[in-house]
Amino acid sequence: MRGSFLRFYVHESDRVRGRPAWEWLLDQANQLGLRGGSAFKAMAGFGRHHVLRENTFFELAGSLAVEVEFIVAEDEAEQLLDLVRREKLKLFYATIPAQFTVLGE
Repeated sequence: MRGSFLRFYVHESDRVRGRPAWEWLLDQANQLGLRGGSAFKAMAGFGRHHVLRENTFFELAGSLAVEVEFIVAEDEAEQLLDLVRREKLKLFYATIPAQFTVLGE
């Protein structure tokens, strides 16, 4: 099957309707019936402001990125992106063409 690798980047402190943004994205994708999704917390990184953030004892809580990713059909990607647009969320995301299947079925 052809589709997209859809990846969102949020800060661990970002909130949507009182919930962590990464959790909200996973919940919405699940409600839309997507096959699966995952969230990963960064160890270190920098963004558009070029400030290096690291997971250290002295780092401020909530400043690291969380990557939320899905491998989806094109229509599923559009459904999730439309939902984010309707909520008027400012989220950075990327899509990469993907080919996927399940072996052994």
